[in-house]
Parts: sequence; structure tokens; C-alpha cells
Amino acid sequence: MNRYPLWKYLTVAVALIIGLLYTLPNFFGESPAVQIAPAKSTVKVDISMLDRVEGLLRENGIATTGAFFEQSGPTGTVRVRFETTDVQLRAKDLIERTLNPDPEDPGYTVALNLLSASPAWLTSIGANPMYLGLDLRGGVHFLLQVDMRGALTGRYDTLANEVRTVLREARVPLAGVERSDLAINATFSTEADRDAAISELRRAMPDMNFTASGEAGGQYTLRGTLSDMAITAVQTNALRQNITTLHNRINELGVAEPVIQQQGSDRIIVQLPGVQDVAKAKEILGRTATLEIRMVEDSPSATAALASGTVPFGLERFNDTDGRPLLLRRQVILTGENLQDAQPGRDQQTQQPTVNLTLDSKGARIFRDVTRDNIGRRMAIVLFEQGKGQVVTAPVIRSEIPGGQVQISGSMNAQEAADIALLLRAGSLAAPMEIIEERTIGPSLGAENIKMGFDSTLYGFIAIAVFMIVYYQLFGVFSTLGLLFNVLLLLATLSMLQATLTLPGIAAIALTLGMAIDANVLINERIREELRAGHPPQQAINLGFERAWGTILDSNLTTLIVGIALLAFGTGPVRGFAVVHCIGILTSMFSSIVGVRALVNLWYGSRRKLQRISIGQVWKPKD
Repeated sequence: MNRYPLWKYLTVAVALIIGLLYTLPNFFGESPAVQIAPAKSTVKVDISMLDRVEGLLRENGIATTGAFFEQSGPTGTVRVRFETTDVQLRAKDLIERTLNPDPEDPGYTVALNLLSASPAWLTSIGANPMYLGLDLRGGVHFLLQVDMRGALTGRYDTLANEVRTVLREARVPLAGVERSDLAINATFSTEADRDAAISELRRAMPDMNFTASGEAGGQYTLRGTLSDMAITAVQTNALRQNITTLHNRINELGVAEPVIQQQGSDRIIVQLPGVQDVAKAKEILGRTATLEIRMVEDSPSATAALASGTVPFGLERFNDTDGRPLLLRRQVILTGENLQDAQPGRDQQTQQPTVNLTLDSKGARIFRDVTRDNIGRRMAIVLFEQGKGQVVTAPVIRSEIPGGQVQISGSMNAQEAADIALLLRAGSLAAPMEIIEERTIGPSLGAENIKMGFDSTLYGFIAIAVFMIVYYQLFGVFSTLGLLFNVLLLLATLSMLQATLTLPGIAAIALTLGMAIDANVLINERIREELRAGHPPQQAINLGFERAWGTILDSNLTTLIVGIALLAFGTGPVRGFAVVHCIGILTSMFSSIVGVRALVNLWYGSRRKLQRISIGQVWKPKD
């Protein structure tokens, strides 16, 4: 009746071992570390950088407590751990001077960070501490303002090119078109041409409002502006694209669990836990890039001018990834706004690595016309980072490319194709941004928050344990051990999921303790009721657990529904609370129903002639 089969005991034992192993890393704390990552998209950090840094530190007598290399997609990061912050700062200065001899043009980001101090054998089995939020770990907080006017300016630049394309296809004579502030002005030689242009443009560009502006100096002017709905769409898309770009860039640098979210209609919050160097944090944000596609000018006269060190009017000089100079036209054909996707692939005929681009409808139309008119010439894809542009690739146009599906091939291997695809996919900011607020939360404040949260949870646990043991005696001991088992499972699950723990999360752990002990109170009281009804102890234990199960399930299920609602609709601290809350409900049900029952069965299950059990005073009504 009160004996578990062997497999149930083994299940509880395995859960206990896993709980201990995956909870353990959270008690080792963190060590000061230095992180080395690329500061430019064309700079690579690989395993050889780890050997170089270790050798550099060894030569200068700086001891480390561990050095690691991590690969995140095509981007690698080296992290070196030290015993104290003094050694960390010395190492950081040394590595910075060695890797970045020119401070004005750094190739690597060397930043202060914090790493887990867990022993290697725990890390090798995948036992890592849970991430700590900014309020517990310390770090930097930025509030970024998105330049919505800049987003609209870029949109109008693109629309000006589209106006030229539409009128050229419709064979409407055009004297000129240019962007003037937040509008497009097109000029025509005759009133008939202007009226024909209005009809064509209103049909082809429904998001814009076109009005005739009269006649001046023998020319007729047409003014076009975006509709209110289109302006809202441009601003919304710019904000979303900037958030996506920040995610991609910061994740490549290996910052653990960054928080990047929208605030209001034109602001973005960025939180980087564990990063203590504000200047380097700004540098991380500065790695965001904008993408442009331009034509290469490789005529004999341009080549001769480039060889003599001069740049002709209307052209700009850039360097490719190998450092070779190129002359590009100033006119921007396409920007990252027109790029929907970029993926590495292979040419079906030659099996050479390629980069496959997908453009939006407007970009596809522009690209089709440009490639049709420039067969045999080179087109450059330029990535601008920190105000400096670099040509990522400059393929030759072999034929007209319709449909918006573009394949770039050339002298590149599979890894280079993957790198270029990532840069094109994640490297474009739709609008400029500036930092309008910054805060630094030191690790000492985070440690104080952890201590306060830990103490409050510990004292709550002790108070509950004392009450349960005094009131329910041996069954109170079982309940307390089950409560400890629940906390182990909860912390282990959070660590395995690599969830982020914040102050609201600690509050959820404390709440879980109260909810978990509630299940044990229901079980103990139900057993007491069965004893009062005259059932023998073994039967009372069995009926107590079985009949309390329905009540425990109902109460926890209704609470879980609320937790899921918070998880689905909440953001920030609310969502962090909900994650711990939902996991805590599940672990408490397992620990109270299965874990405590296993302890009771081990203690009482083998006793055939059991006369009484230690569950406190069983009050029986007097006849």
C-alpha cells in the first residue's frame, strides 16, 4: 500500500542528483575577466587568438585562473579569467595596447566582464549558473533615442530613385528630381508632362501624396510627400529593424542575456549585465552598421586617377576586405532597408560558395533596372561601421537579375560566404541613434541585492521549517526536506534553461516556498482526518496522499494559469517573475506529491503492524 516500486525511488534519486549538480554552480560566484571580440566586421577572432593572449600574459607574469574561446556563428570571443580586479585591469591595459596599437582605429574590443567561477568539471557536463539580471549582477543601462527624422530622410532618398524609375518606364520626360527636406520635388518642361507624371506616380506609389506646385522659370514642379499611415509604418519598421540589429550585434559579442526592448514610440532600452566598462559598452553599441549598394567606377580614367592618389568629382574611395582601394559612385542604389534576407549557399552549376540575397518589391525593381543597364560592370556592397565604410564584396554583374533573388559569387570560401551573409543580414540600421541616458550599476550593489534576497528567502525557509516540525513532528521533517528538494529542483531548472534571475525572480522563489508548503499542509491535514475517522495509520497515509491530490492539482492549476498569463503578456520584471513562478509551481507539485511520498514510504512503508505515526496531535471529537 505504501511502497513505491524501485523505478520511482530511482526517479526521485536521479532528480535529487541532477538538482544538486545543476544548482551547485550558482554558489561559486563570479570572477573578474577580460573579453576580446572583433571591433570590426572584417576582423576575425579564432582559437589562435586564445594562444596569443595566453602567451602575452605569460610573458608579462600575469596569472590567469582560466581562458576560454567561444564560437558564436562566424564570430569568436576570447575570455580570460583572473583572481582579482587589480590583475584584471593590468591584463586589460596590456591586451589593449598590444592588439590595438592605433587607438583611433581599434581592430578588437577589449572589455571588462564577469565570468562564472565554477570548476571546469561542472562546466564540462553543462552545469552553468543561471544568468543574473542587471539589478543582481551589475552592468550598464542605456536609453537610446532613434532619429525618426533620419529614418524618413533615408526613405525619401529611396523614393526619389523610385520616382525616376517609374517615370522612365512610363516614358514621361523628366527635367529633374531631388529630395527637399521631407518631400520629393520633380520638375518638368511642360504642364502636360507634369500631369502625366501625377497619374503614373499616384498609380505606382499609393503611399505618397502628389500635388502640383505651379510653374516657375519655365518649369513645372510636382511635390510628393508620404501619407500619415506610411510615415507611421516607416518609423515602426525603423524601430524594429534597429532592435533586431542591436540583438544580432550584441549577441555576437557574447554578452550574457542582454535586455533590448522598445520604450515608447522612438526609444530603445539596452541593458548589458556584467559589463562594467561604460566606454567599451558604448563601443559595443557603436558596432551597429548601415548597408549601401553602389556602382564601382573602374573606367581607365578613374583607374589612372586612383593610381595617382586623386579622387575625381562624384566618386569616393573605399577599401575592400583585402585593403585594395576602389572608387565608388556617390549615388546610393539600394540600402539595407530594401534587404529582406541574406543566406549562404552554393551555385547549383559550379558548387562554389555564394551569398543569396532576397530584396523587397521596390528593391527588386530597382536592382533589375540597374543590372540590366550595367552588365559587365562591378557593383559594390558597402558596410559602414563607426562612420567608416568598407567594401564587403564587389561582384561583376553578369546578366539582368529580376525577381529580387540575387546571388553573389566570387573568390570566397564557405566560411566567408556565411560571414558576408551575416553582415548583410544583421548589419543595417534603419535610422541613426544616440544615447540619451546611461547608468552603471556596480557589482557591489548587485551583491548586496543578492544577499538581501538570499537572506529573506533563507529566513522564510527557516520559519516555515520550524513551524512544520513543531506542529507536524516527523511529517514536518518530511515536509521540510521536500521543500528543500523543491528549491533544489527550481534552481537547477533555472540553471539548465539559462534563465535570467532578477529581484522579482527572487520574490517568486520566496512565494514558491509558501505555495509548496501549502501542498504539504493539505496532505498532513488529510492524513489527520483519516486517522480521526478511525482508519489504521498505513491506510490513513495512503488515503491522505490520494485524496489531497485533487485539491493540490486544482489550486496549483489555477495559479499556473495566472502565471502563464503573466508570461504571455508581461514584459521585463513581470516576465522574470512569471518564469520563476511557473517553474516553481511544477517543481513544488513533484516534490510534495512524489518526493515527500517517497520519504514517507521509506520510513513507514515496511512496517506491517504500524500502530501510530508521528504527525502531531490528532484531535478527535468527543462523543
